[in-house]
Amino acid sequence: MRQKYFIRKAHMRDVREIYSLLNFFADRRELLPRALSEVYENLQQFFVAFKGNHMVGCCALYVTWAGLAEVKALAVKPAHQGQGIGKALLKIVIQEAKRLGVDTLFTLTIREALFKKFGFRRAKKSALPHKVWTECVRCPYFPDSCIETSLTLVLSKKKKGANHAAFTREFMGKSEPMVPSEPKKVVVVPPPPPYRT
Repeated sequence: MRQKYFIRKAHMRDVREIYSLLNFFADRRELLPRALSEVYENLQQFFVAFKGNHMVGCCALYVTWAGLAEVKALAVKPAHQGQGIGKALLKIVIQEAKRLGVDTLFTLTIREALFKKFGFRRAKKSALPHKVWTECVRCPYFPDSCIETSLTLVLSKKKKGANHAAFTREFMGKSEPMVPSEPKKVVVVPPPPPYRT
């Protein structure tokens, strides 16, 4: 009989195990390598799967733009693969994305099969420039040796206003990141008056 597992949001005490698991797969070139500091900084995005007291898998949901989020860092320890843990983690992340009001999920992966079972479809990487220029440029395999494909899943079919649709098309069609403009003039704010008791 299979031992039951449970999934919860990650805690601080899970960071080193998440780090170890992700870099095990990074060493095999199946995931991106991640620094320990990066796992700490993004801890609130992670869900972790446990069997008893042992963490056996993880998955993260990263919101990248209005209505757009990424499924990343999906990993299950080799001894626990094939038991539905990856499916359960992906299902929870999709539910969380819906709860947050995400319209479209995407992922970059070398293992498409699991994602396709949930309705993800292949998309051109050029359709996700914000992702490419925020994380891919830090990848040791960028740009010439990338082997990941991009997949997307539409969660919301509701129609958006014309302005929102036009803005989304303009943003998603850019090949460089959006950069906030510099202020046109320096505004000097006087110090507040002294505090009086």
